[in-house]
Amino acid sequence: MKLFPGRPSKLPEGSLSRKALQNLLKNNTAMISAGIIAAAVLTALLGYLITPDSSPFANEQHLEIAAQKPGFSVSMLKVTANEPENRCPLTERWLYGCKNAYSYIPFNDYCFENGKIILSAYDRSGDSNTITYEYLIQDVLYALPSQDGKLSFRTGLPDLRGKIIGDDSLTLQNEIIQHHIISRHYLLGTDRLGRDILSQLLIGTRVSLSVGLISVIISLLLGILLGALAGFFRGWVDDLIIWFINVIWSIPTILLVIAITFVLGKGFWQVFIAVGLTMWVEVARVVRGQILSLREKEFVEAARALGFKNGRIIARHILPNAMGPVIVISAANFASAILIEAGLSFLGIGVQPPMPSWGTMIRENYSYIILDNPWLAILPGMCIMILVLAFMLIGNGLRDALDVKTTTTV
Repeated sequence: MKLFPGRPSKLPEGSLSRKALQNLLKNNTAMISAGIIAAAVLTALLGYLITPDSSPFANEQHLEIAAQKPGFSVSMLKVTANEPENRCPLTERWLYGCKNAYSYIPFNDYCFENGKIILSAYDRSGDSNTITYEYLIQDVLYALPSQDGKLSFRTGLPDLRGKIIGDDSLTLQNEIIQHHIISRHYLLGTDRLGRDILSQLLIGTRVSLSVGLISVIISLLLGILLGALAGFFRGWVDDLIIWFINVIWSIPTILLVIAITFVLGKGFWQVFIAVGLTMWVEVARVVRGQILSLREKEFVEAARALGFKNGRIIARHILPNAMGPVIVISAANFASAILIEAGLSFLGIGVQPPMPSWGTMIRENYSYIILDNPWLAILPGMCIMILVLAFMLIGNGLRDALDVKTTTTV
């Protein structure tokens, strides 16, 4: 039965959250940004499982192939490391990477002679008349025996440590050719220390997202707490918190971060805390403003009339209605945290080597911009720019999506 015959009735279609999601899905720019962020998150989660160089910190160095261009390939000899066997579980490799069981020697050419493999060291010009390396065939395949007579790495035949002749030598030569002479491809080239740039960039994604996430969590905890107290209780509590906010606000962010970093020390976790302690001010101001406008609403008065405690009114009734702007500003703070971390690492007071960081990569290679290898600094700079832009655009998309105006016509 219609309330007003002759006039069609229109009811609201779905909840505000559903409408906000629909608006966000219609924003192509925000969806592309969300895809970039999702790809970065997936890269950070997989970590060493997808990097070409899965050694700790992706720090395998080959000075012979330093500063090579993208698409570079080189032949390498895998020489068994003379170290105790190190079993690397999947979880350890995923989180920290695993130490290589082999040493890799880049070369231009090789030959076998008198039970040895002779390598001509890699030379960019391809000149074969360069330094040569000689390895006994058995040294390439097997580790040196330890003091108790057992092999220190993986099982093998102890008598192969002696002189190898005839069929044994041919068998081992074939083993080297088939399994120990490989071709390494560097899709994005190598840096000044001969490290794989692609691996460094992939692990650097984990650092940037980690700093952004932890810093935003710290800023939300402090900002929401202080902003809620200031906006709800007002009076001297509001005056004290606003004074503290203005003091922190008056100090340039990068200078405050540097000061906190000097107090806490240089390192990975110190960057989290330093950046987080400087980003809560904006959150607190936004939360305070939202609560000042919500505390006089009818549903808050009803909660007071029912005898609910102030803590429950703030947590259960006011904050959920004030989280829209907080979500938007958190996306912007995430982008700011990435920029600040990159700046600190560039200055040498952020993430410390050998841990890869996009800012550290720029600091180590920025001099190559005016030489013939500008991509060494441009690639990490592009990664910073794309990820920061993605967070800013998703923040704008969330702002537009959460600005839902509903009209009900009867």
